[in-house]
Amino acid sequence: PESKRAIEVDGPAHYLQDVLSGDYVVNGPTQFKARLLRCLGWTVAHVAFYEWDDRSEQERRELLKEKLAEIREAAPDNEQEKH
Repeated sequence: PESKRAIEVDGPAHYLQDVLSGDYVVNGPTQFKARLLRCLGWTVAHVAFYEWDDRSEQERRELLKEKLAEIREAAPDNEQEKH
């Protein structure tokens, strides 16, 4: 690909839930995959299911715009110069 940037939507299977606090924590396989992608030069923004499910269509679009901005800002300098 021309650029190694992606948005990944992570469903409930990507998380563990803390029984005391109720907070969601990214599970081991998902952390490993993220690490591998970083090592391969990918910049990935994640959208968690709990960030997505209760939003309107307009709010979802705004969330995706925010995530796109994140990966543009995080792209290596040489990629930013191409665009």
